[in-house]
Amino acid sequence: MSTDSTRPPLLLVLYQQYLDHQNTGEYARGVSRLYSPGTLQRLSGNPRREVRRAAVLALGILGEYDANHTMGCALLDEDRTVRTLAENGIRDVWTRAGNDAERKELEEIVRLNSAQLHKQALGRATWMLHRTPWFAEVWHQRAVAQAALGQLTESIRDCHQTLEINPYHFVAATSMGHAYLRLGNPISALECFRRALRLNPGLEGVRAQVERLTRLVGDKP
Repeated sequence: MSTDSTRPPLLLVLYQQYLDHQNTGEYARGVSRLYSPGTLQRLSGNPRREVRRAAVLALGILGEYDANHTMGCALLDEDRTVRTLAENGIRDVWTRAGNDAERKELEEIVRLNSAQLHKQALGRATWMLHRTPWFAEVWHQRAVAQAALGQLTESIRDCHQTLEINPYHFVAATSMGHAYLRLGNPISALECFRRALRLNPGLEGVRAQVERLTRLVGDKP
């Protein structure tokens, strides 16, 4: 006879259904009916790796910006799948600060950068930062536009600001490293790439840069 102690947690039932059918919307709806964001954050530290996977996947889909710390910690999880889910999900979590209008404005800035309309992205990001200076991802998107326009010193400054607000932003640390490389400063680039790896050890391209630059500058890891 089955008991509550032997039944799999409902979160795992939903997760298995997701693995079987790959229906993200159905998974999100099922999880949101049964679990609060706070509970999902607690479950991300569960001893069972399958529970951690399910919770981190759900937070990547549903989590607001206050899940950033939890997702950042999951980047260092001992389970590779948890780390991968965290890396994919945390990037979306970074966009979920602010209200609906502010998020829509960020979406437009991201779209402009993706379309290589960097001058427009720079202008809109600057306008937005006057109103939302606490929004880390806007600082990073402005840094992206600046780097594309050759404004490398300004891009590095905005990456620093991104990391001041969001210390888990491994993408900003990586971007800063590339900007320093373009400025001919391999020592500072190496420091930035190492910071990115401390935040997210799964960045294999960054790891290769660290190995190359370590040999170049004669430094030890």
